[in-house]
Amino acid sequence: MERQMRSVRNTLLLGVVLGLAIGLGGYTFIYSKGYSYLTNNPAAGANCHVMRAQYDAWLKSSHRMAATCNDCHTPHNILGKYAVKANNGFWHSFYFTTGWYPDTIAITQFDHRITENACRRCHENITAAIDGNVVHGEAQGLVCTRCHASVGHSEAAASLPHTTLVGSNHE
Repeated sequence: MERQMRSVRNTLLLGVVLGLAIGLGGYTFIYSKGYSYLTNNPAAGANCHVMRAQYDAWLKSSHRMAATCNDCHTPHNILGKYAVKANNGFWHSFYFTTGWYPDTIAITQFDHRITENACRRCHENITAAIDGNVVHGEAQGLVCTRCHASVGHSEAAASLPHTTLVGSNHE
């Protein structure tokens, strides 16, 4: 009898814990519009006010017409894309919820490698020519954003009027 009571108590406790986790998780997912992060819509990044400057700058960039956030910030395969989105989403949620994020958002080394690979994938003809060019010191290993830091989105672009950069090829 005592064993049965313990089993019922443990089952009830497990049910309450799972119910709370699912309920709070579901509420948080809906409240934070987590479902929008499963799409390819760049506006999803602006759900969090911390990313507003990056989104506003992307709207004014030359890449706006050619690339979304996923094109530059996730691998170009379905498994890699959603693995990176899940990892980044977890940590973004954690830091946003706890308030433990820096005033200036910075890309991680891991995510920077993904972005570098995206640059090289989309601009393959150019990067192949640069990598093998003696003038560039046989530049293999050169990081695209070393010279092109403002491409995609920059704080400087975010402060410009919307008509200044849209449609320009200056980035």
